[in-house]
Parts: sequence; C-alpha cells; structure tokens
Amino acid sequence: MRKTISIALAVLLLIGAVLFAKYLIDSKKAPKKSAEKIVKTVFTETVANKLIPIVITANGNLVAKNKIELFSEVQGVLERTSKEFKAGTSFNKGETLVQINNDEFYANLQAQKSTLFNALTAIMPDIQLDYPSEYPKWKTYLQNFDLNKPIQKLPETTSEKEKFFISGRGILTTYYTVKNSEIKLSKYTLRAPFSGILTESLVNLGTLIRPGQKLGEFINPSVYEMSVSVKSEFRDLLLVGKNVELFNLEKTKTWKGKVIRINGRVDTSTQTIKAVIEVSGADLKEGQYLEVALSAKSEENAFEVSRNLLVDKTQLYVVKDSVLDLVTVNPIFENQQTVVVKGLENGTQILAKPVPGAHIGMLVKIFKENKAQ
Repeated sequence: MRKTISIALAVLLLIGAVLFAKYLIDSKKAPKKSAEKIVKTVFTETVANKLIPIVITANGNLVAKNKIELFSEVQGVLERTSKEFKAGTSFNKGETLVQINNDEFYANLQAQKSTLFNALTAIMPDIQLDYPSEYPKWKTYLQNFDLNKPIQKLPETTSEKEKFFISGRGILTTYYTVKNSEIKLSKYTLRAPFSGILTESLVNLGTLIRPGQKLGEFINPSVYEMSVSVKSEFRDLLLVGKNVELFNLEKTKTWKGKVIRINGRVDTSTQTIKAVIEVSGADLKEGQYLEVALSAKSEENAFEVSRNLLVDKTQLYVVKDSVLDLVTVNPIFENQQTVVVKGLENGTQILAKPVPGAHIGMLVKIFKENKAQ
C-alpha cells in the first residue's frame, strides 16, 4: 500500500515538474532586437577654391534689321506678276511685289490731264496778248505735254500779275490735282525697297484689296538684330561697338555680333537694361533663338556649385565625420545651372548631388568608386 502511494506521489511530482518547466519556458520573453540604423550613401566633391571667370549669358530672338509690313493704300483686285506673292519668294531690289489693278483710276487720271491741257490751251491767246515775253515758255510747255508720261512742272511765273492770271484761270488747282492722282497711281504697284524675301503673305491672286489692308511682310535675310536684357549692375559689359559671340542652344554653331544700341532706361520691374546686337550669317533665320556670352570680372577664392544644392539660397550641406551639417556661403553670381559662391574652406566635402530627406546630423557614407588596380 505504501509502495503504491509512493509511486503515485513520484509520478505527480514528475508531472508537476514538467508542467512548471514548460510554464517557465513559455513565459520567458525573447530579447528585443536592436533596430539597424540606415546609412545613406552620398556623392561628394572636395572644395578647391580658385579664380573663376564670371560669364554672363543672355538670350533673345532674331529680328530682321530691314523689315517692312506691306499695306495697301488703294483699292483693287490683286493681279499676277512675274513672281508669286507667296511666303518664301525672293525679290531683288526694284522688282514688283504687288500689282493692284488700276485701269479705272488710270483712265480718270488721263481725263484730268486732258482737262489741264485744255485749260492751258484756252489761256494761250491771252498770254500772247497780255504777256508776250512769257508766251514762248508756255508754248514750249504745251508742245512737250504728253498724256502718256508724268506731268512736267509748270513754268515759273516771273511777275505777280502773271501768277495771279494763271491761278485765276484754275491752272494751279488742276495741275496739283493731276500730280496728286499720279502719286496715288504709283501706289497701285508695290516694289521691293531692297533685295529680300517674303516671309508672310495674307492675300491671293484675284483678291479684292481694300485701303489699309495688310498684304504681307518683307525682310532682308542678311542682317539681323537681337534684343537682350542684362542686369543693370553689368551694363558696363555692353558698350556700343563691342564685339560679342553668339551661339545656338545646342552650342554647335557660333556667330560674331556687335552691340549697336543700348536703351537708356532701366526696367523698373526687373532692374535690367536692354541692348541690341547686330549679327549676320547665311544660316540665320527670322525668329531664331540665340544666346550671347559676356565675360565679366573674375572672382578670386571662389567655388562653383550646382544651383539645386543651395538650401534657402545661402546654405550648403557638408559632410563632417560621416554626418551632414549646414554651412552658410556667400553667393556671388548665378548662372542658369550653377552658382559661384565664397566662404567654403579648401578640402571641405560638400554634397555633389541632392539627398532626399537630408537634415543636420544625418549619418551618411561617402561613395567611393572602385578603381582598377
């Protein structure tokens, strides 16, 4: 009996020990794993201050120096000429650009000339009788009178009596009416004032042209002007007569230009001053976009960095003992892509590329390129 009880107690103690051990194992907490710190790899460059030349770039579009807009001062139907009135057509100086039908007006002018001729013929007997010494010049004028040629200037009067007589017979009024009509007749034909090319055509053959209507645009493609704006503090860099270099956006072609005009007023909103540069070239076109480089003074002990690296326009991130820090710099000049700054010590490691989420005290690792041995 005792033996049985002893065996039972031993079994119970064993089971209890096993359960207690299991309880202790289950209740034991696993140690927390320490969080791994993320260290970003950054690109840097070492500051080496030096003498940096300041080059100012300005830009603008080319405009033909000799450029005219064609307008009609008379009415009529556009007629065909030796060359089509289309954009891209070239004309030599003196060639007909536009010819407007003038048949009706020409007939009216001939009628006015005939009226003047008849009026002069009617006063010839009175001139011969009252002013015999003046008769020969008026007779010669009538003999040379040609309805198909431009009217000649009236003979000069030598006395007030002769002048009053001629004026009283309406000769002067009729004469100037004819001269005015001859001037208007010439406006039915527009001739090229210089050799050039038609860049705009707004009318077609057979179109009814009205006074004041714009017909097109004509330019000389050999000489162009470009207007550029430069900060007023650098206006001394643009002097009339100074030669400058211009280039296209791709920097594949360059041209030589010269400053020909400078505006005497500073733009109050931008504090810039406008200068006009003249440039010539066979491969230049109206409206083409060009840039010009102007060399200013050089800055000593300066360093050039990318504009997107600046923080609040006056600070840069530097790496000190694998930690980011901000230093204050003095921006001297800004280009389109870079900024020339002062205030950095030689040997300082600055960020070469922006780092997202960068802040003071951020732990970083400098990227080191593996070089082949």
